[in-house]
Amino acid sequence: MRPTRHKSFGFLLFMLILGMIIGTAVGEAIGHIVPDGVVKSFFLAAADPSFGPVTVNLVAFTFTFGFSLKINLIAVLGVFATVYLFRWY
Repeated sequence: MRPTRHKSFGFLLFMLILGMIIGTAVGEAIGHIVPDGVVKSFFLAAADPSFGPVTVNLVAFTFTFGFSLKINLIAVLGVFATVYLFRWY
């Protein structure tokens, strides 16, 4: 019988973000390698949700916040692979 391990939410979140980053990079690389056509547009198609930039001016200093994601199909597959690996880790 295997001992149970405590899986923290922070580690899961880190793994999901890592899976998305690696998946997006692999999708972009595949999209730039294949010749022009339907397959290339399939790999390069992505959703780009974003927030910002928002500027907060506090007299002594100014903050600018912004957030953007680029999610393609391979990034989603990377997230599923990460969840699967996390389940068995």
